[in-house]
Amino acid sequence: MAQTIHRKGTGVRRQAKSQGRQGQVRKAKAHTNSFFDRMMNALPFTEEQWHKFFTVLILAVLLAIVVVIARVSGLADLAERQFAHAAANAGYVVRHVDVRGTDRLNEARVYEKAMAQDDLSMVLVDLEALRADLQTLNWVADARVARQLPNRLVIDIVEREPHAVLRRGERLFLIDPTGVELEDISAAVAEEYMVISGEGAQGEVEALTRLLDASPALQPQVVAAEWIGNRRWNLTFASGQLLFLPEGAERAAAALISFAQAEGVHRLIGGEVTRFDMRNAPRMYMQVPGRADSELQMEDAE
Repeated sequence: MAQTIHRKGTGVRRQAKSQGRQGQVRKAKAHTNSFFDRMMNALPFTEEQWHKFFTVLILAVLLAIVVVIARVSGLADLAERQFAHAAANAGYVVRHVDVRGTDRLNEARVYEKAMAQDDLSMVLVDLEALRADLQTLNWVADARVARQLPNRLVIDIVEREPHAVLRRGERLFLIDPTGVELEDISAAVAEEYMVISGEGAQGEVEALTRLLDASPALQPQVVAAEWIGNRRWNLTFASGQLLFLPEGAERAAAALISFAQAEGVHRLIGGEVTRFDMRNAPRMYMQVPGRADSELQMEDAE
């Protein structure tokens, strides 16, 4: 006769051990929850505010993931092109260009730059790229470009100021105070400006301005300046007389001031002297045509 064998239930020790582990887990959870609750309660936020915060955080993460996927797959660019095409069909395309601030610059060159965009949809016009392109024009010191919906671009031009004329060989160029060439000019127009010449003179225009600023009384009388040997200046006055200055910015400025003081006392400009040599300032040597001794020495130019 078959007998049914009954396994014994969980041992008392095993059951007690299991219950002990469960109790430890419950205590640990309770301790953790209690610590987290105390920390949350210490912060100046309500439970509803925390709920909103975590909701927004989750949505932001999801949105970032969607944007990354769209960019990787090219969907963002496609959507942008589709939107631009729809905007152009609705009339949002460049049809007018308002140019402001031009005096010497030919406005046609600005129109040409504006209408040469790869896409004339108002949405896709690259304002910064157009601004950079406009700044390549010789007369443009700065430019501001703005959209005016539905179909207009507004361009404000800041022109460079003409300052002097640069002579290079037989050609004459109008330049700004920094030496930037603006345009070719005729000899007749060049008479209105000081003419600068000499190898490397274009890079010394600002230094020449600072030099002439040392003697404001003489500055209007200087009609030409020649950069000699890439180291010093010869100045020509409206009277046709020449002034040789020494090397070095400080020495040249001091010599020019010394000459201006001598001019105030002796009225040198417009006199019989054709050349004033101050390369060894403060001494000044003067050349007078027709004299046996063509060089006169002034020990103290002051």
